[in-house]
Amino acid sequence: MKRRDLLMGTAVLAVVVAMPTIAQPVGSLLDMAKAMQQQPYTPNTTPLAPPFAGLDYNAYRGIRPLVGQSAQLPHGDHFAVDLLPPGLYFPDPIKVDKVTPEGLREIAFSPALFDFDTRYFDDVPDTSPGAGFSGMRLRYPLNAPGRMDEVLVMQGASYFRAIGAAMVYGLSARTIALGTGGDGPEEFPRFVHLRLHPAEGETVRIEGVIDSPSLTGHLDMVLRPGVDTQMEITTTIFPRVDIADIGIAPLTSMYLKGPMLAVVSDDFRPRVHDSDVLVIENGAGEQIWRPIANPRNVETSAFVDDAPGRFGLYQLPRNYDDYQDTEARYHDRPSATVEPLEPWGPGAVMLVELPTQTEFLDNIVAFWRPQDPLLAGKEYRYAYKLNWTLSAPDVGDLAPFVQGRSGREHDRPGHRRFVVDVATVDDGAQPVISASDGAEVLGISAFPLPDGTATRVTFLFAPGDTDVAEIRLSVRAADETPLSPVWLHRWTRARDGGV
Repeated sequence: MKRRDLLMGTAVLAVVVAMPTIAQPVGSLLDMAKAMQQQPYTPNTTPLAPPFAGLDYNAYRGIRPLVGQSAQLPHGDHFAVDLLPPGLYFPDPIKVDKVTPEGLREIAFSPALFDFDTRYFDDVPDTSPGAGFSGMRLRYPLNAPGRMDEVLVMQGASYFRAIGAAMVYGLSARTIALGTGGDGPEEFPRFVHLRLHPAEGETVRIEGVIDSPSLTGHLDMVLRPGVDTQMEITTTIFPRVDIADIGIAPLTSMYLKGPMLAVVSDDFRPRVHDSDVLVIENGAGEQIWRPIANPRNVETSAFVDDAPGRFGLYQLPRNYDDYQDTEARYHDRPSATVEPLEPWGPGAVMLVELPTQTEFLDNIVAFWRPQDPLLAGKEYRYAYKLNWTLSAPDVGDLAPFVQGRSGREHDRPGHRRFVVDVATVDDGAQPVISASDGAEVLGISAFPLPDGTATRVTFLFAPGDTDVAEIRLSVRAADETPLSPVWLHRWTRARDGGV
């Protein structure tokens, strides 16, 4: 069939193909995931057929969901749904269905639900055996009444990302991480089934089933868009094998460069990142700030804890001048925080930092890892809130860190100068700084900034012969009362071997 013939027949054909299948009783996706645990994993081995096979980036972008067929499908009074095509990085089909008053209805897939750019497509067949939707996009009037902005995308493995008002997409979340930062290859469970429930006012519930060689799982998400977009998530995991290297509530982000180590990238912009600090409120009530880095080698950090209060990847600088990027709008990219809704027990918040030379690859992952392995044949449940926000971390009565910078001390080879600003002007503010064995901290001083808004802490760091060192900094009052969170920085040698 020629493209022009397809377009002439779209109005009729798409209506027929897009009609849901016959209503069926609503079955439990949680039960489905549990039953799959007892079955061997079966990967999708069906290659994509035309018109979705062999696409490059531009050709894939040339496939557009048709409004009223697979795009902007009304869902309640406040939401609309886009169904996304397969191709490029998304070859595996996902079954999509929705719960209706008449029962469960599956949404049938067809090439006729999409428009194909004639620059990349000549003949578009009526069918594409083995192809299916690659995910979904949810819309909501975030920024203006009647304008259906994107608020959520679920596409690729078990990834999803969301935004609130006045935000652009940045970091992502996913249902589960497996083997992230380990010695072996990472495993990526993928969505095989997504289910939309009826919208209730300005909230919507979405379920998903994930599958991989090591596990099956169930995602239950309730989404509330707004100035902050909030989610309540329950992830249930059904291991097929014993799993020690699992990641719960993983957040995936990008960090290329910033003032802690600007020479990583020769770039006109002062900062290039989706997130620049990991903030943890641990089970003891201590708040930890860990600046993110783009290291020379893979770095994995474990913040051992019992029942963490919350953790998140934050984008702290919020002014255009901090980034000088009119297109990427890094200053408008969200932070994301994870807050357990029930005690998660002993384990560790993990931070994995991968070296990168480009801003187009996510190289930062943060997640919770339970202390004990997850055992085959068992069931594990984790409930948490996930918040997408432009707000700074809530530090209570403490003074937040304003910024951190560092650079080589040129008249003292082997030394690096650190400058950390803390938003307190307490006359008795005193820094408490230490470094791990083999490294030295010297020349510590603290003084108010000229504008009277913060205290600047500066010191020299000498690593000696070590290649990795942990630096710990906090600011205390004269009576030892904490004035700031704990600032933890992992220093590693630069790519040229210097400090």
